[in-house]
Amino acid sequence: MPDCEMLSKCIFFNDRMANMPAMAEMMKKKYCRGDNAKCARYLVCTRLGREKVPADLSPAQIDRAEAMLR
Repeated sequence: MPDCEMLSKCIFFNDRMANMPAMAEMMKKKYCRGDNAKCARYLVCTRLGREKVPADLSPAQIDRAEAMLR
């Protein structure tokens, strides 16, 4: 499966995780280089637009994303 098309522009990985490269790579493997439908940031971005993705939204916060999408 190809990398998520949002990865190069993802604020979470490019800004918030910049000082934690090992953790960022582990998370990218799970959320960006696999099934990105499991990524909270991807879900909000594709449904509401990139500007609506909270900067502090973690890819793992799927419950928070689903609440935003209701």
